[in-house]
Amino acid sequence: MTYHLAQINIARFKAPLEDHRMKEFVDFLEPVNRFAEESKGFVWRLKDDDGRAASYIKNPFDDEELLAINMSVWTDVGNFKKFVYQSAHSYFLKNQKKWFTPIERPRFAMWWVPVGHKPTMTEGKAKLDHIEKNGNSQHAFTFQQFYDAHGNAINSK
Repeated sequence: MTYHLAQINIARFKAPLEDHRMKEFVDFLEPVNRFAEESKGFVWRLKDDDGRAASYIKNPFDDEELLAINMSVWTDVGNFKKFVYQSAHSYFLKNQKKWFTPIERPRFAMWWVPVGHKPTMTEGKAKLDHIEKNGNSQHAFTFQQFYDAHGNAINSK
């Protein structure tokens, strides 16, 4: 069986998206998402029926208000890391404190899915919950301890 890399990351907005403090983030949200979709290795991202980012969709994090949710699937970790750290996306990662407040739980998880599988937010939440309770494993992991599609631990730094 062939696998792709799924990921979820969450963050809590400092203010509603309509607030003037969020303008820079909102102005670049769709262009950065479009750039992701055009990037090598991109397979799929979660979005609403109008093509907007998943932040506009009802989510399983009922205890969280103003939650930003990003889920996507990539062919491999190399192309995903290149998009995250070596593209326009890295500006938003480096400046995230402008728009987001800390969350007292894991905010990022990756896992392998069979080719063609589109993970749900409930699935993504379960992966974050797994990391919170058990740490990194072949079931759900971060860049600190990466696992290949066969469950082998790999130092990905």
